[in-house]
Formats: sequence, C-alpha cells, structure tokens
Amino acid sequence: MTDSSAPGDLPELPKGSKGNGVSRMILNAASGAIPFAGGILSAAASAWSERDQQRVNEFLHHMIAMLQAEMQEKEKTILEITARIDMNDEKVSERIKSSEYQALLRKAFRDWAGTESEQKRIYIRNILSNAAAATIASDDVIKLFLDWINDYSELHFLVIGAIYNSAGITRGGIWRKLGRQPVREDSSDADLFKLIIRDLSTGGIARQRRETDYNGQFIPKRKSAPAPKGSVKPIKSAFDDEEEYELTALGDQFIHYAMTDLPLKLEYNPEAVNTAAS
Repeated sequence: MTDSSAPGDLPELPKGSKGNGVSRMILNAASGAIPFAGGILSAAASAWSERDQQRVNEFLHHMIAMLQAEMQEKEKTILEITARIDMNDEKVSERIKSSEYQALLRKAFRDWAGTESEQKRIYIRNILSNAAAATIASDDVIKLFLDWINDYSELHFLVIGAIYNSAGITRGGIWRKLGRQPVREDSSDADLFKLIIRDLSTGGIARQRRETDYNGQFIPKRKSAPAPKGSVKPIKSAFDDEEEYELTALGDQFIHYAMTDLPLKLEYNPEAVNTAAS
C-alpha cells in the first residue's frame, strides 16, 4: 500500500453529513501535526452542525494552510540561523545552549512576526543569529528589538535605515531619500510620516541631533529669540529641513543586530530541504 500524499499537503476535507466523522479524524490528526493549534482544531471538529459543514470545512482548510505556512517559515528561519552560527566556537556553543538564549528563541517564535513579510522574517533571523555570536547588547535589549519587529511597520525600518546612513538628516531629507513624491501638509501621507517620526522618537530609536561634551552629556540648546508681538509662529512642516535627526545608541545597536546578516558558516541549500520535505 502506497501513500501518494506529500507531508506538506493539506488534508482533503469531506463534504456533506456523511463525512462528518472523517472530518473530525483529519482535524484531530492535524491537531497533532500543529501542536499550538490543537485545542482550536479539536474543539472546532465537534462544534459545527451538518448544515454549516461545508462552510466550516472551507474555513478550516484555509486555517490549516495558514498554520502550515507559518511552520514552514519557522523551520526555514531555524535552518538559516543554524547555517550562520559558528558551532566550533566554544563560547557560541555555550551561548546557544544557555537558558537566556533559549528564552530569546521562545519569544521570537511565540510572537512570530515573520508572516507579515519576508523582510521581517529576515530581521528576526538576523537578530537571533547575531544574538548567538555577539555580546554588544544585553538580552533585555535584544528582547526589545524583537518587540520592535512586531510593533513597527516596514516603513518605520526604512526610515531607521535612512537616518543611519545619513546621520544629521532632516525629515525632508528622509522623505526624499525614501524616493517619495512631494505631498500636501494636510494629506494622509504627511500625517503617517509625522506619526512614524513620533513613534521612533518616543520609542527611543531616533532623536533630534544634539551636541555632547567630552563626557557624553548633552549640551542644552540655546533658546531662540522670542517672536515679535503680533506675529504668528509658523507651523513646522512634516518635511522640515532644519532640525536634524540621528539614531540613539539603541537605534545603532538595532541596526547591528537586525540589519546585519552574518556570513554563512555552514553550507545550506534551501532547495534541497524543500525537495526532501516533498
């Protein structure tokens, strides 16, 4: 007896009331294949009525496909991390076996943001790879970086990259560096851009550029002359070209961990892995 179905294939959900018992069996099997979805699928397998079976089947079919895709993304990420870690380094070997690093792995895969985009999956891979090989940032800081991957959009990260590559850049300079066309100040694009700058400022990733003394203490800005009486102070543009921005120390470390890809230490062929899985 041969089994022609591939391990990654989705189970065919039966149609109509006669297939009710078989549907439950298939879903219960899927519960074991996808442990974190077990409770949901097991409950759903016995909850629907015959009249709604077809709709439920379709919904669960798409749900299982989504969960399987997520598992494949996680497997791919784990393999790519492994290929970038120097297993011959004793310190790295001890690091990846430590409870602290294991906690980072659990957090990253529990709060999985890789499904949002391939770029976010790569950021997570880079953070976990660098966290195994580097000791620049503490584990508390690395956990914060993982939170940022969840909390911020890809446009946030493009802005972070623009500031890093041109320290002292203005908001107008950032907008132009992103290749965006001029827009009205009262447009939704302008509002979104101001929100992103505010997010990065309040989040401790970027700040207005300020001078420091030899001890790294910030030098207070000189107060500007008060506006003449009767004059109206102009509202600052979302694309202001006067105030300069730079990354904070946290922002610089985020660039190192999330946007720096370690070279491969082991030969890794994702096509061979996909072929073996099928």
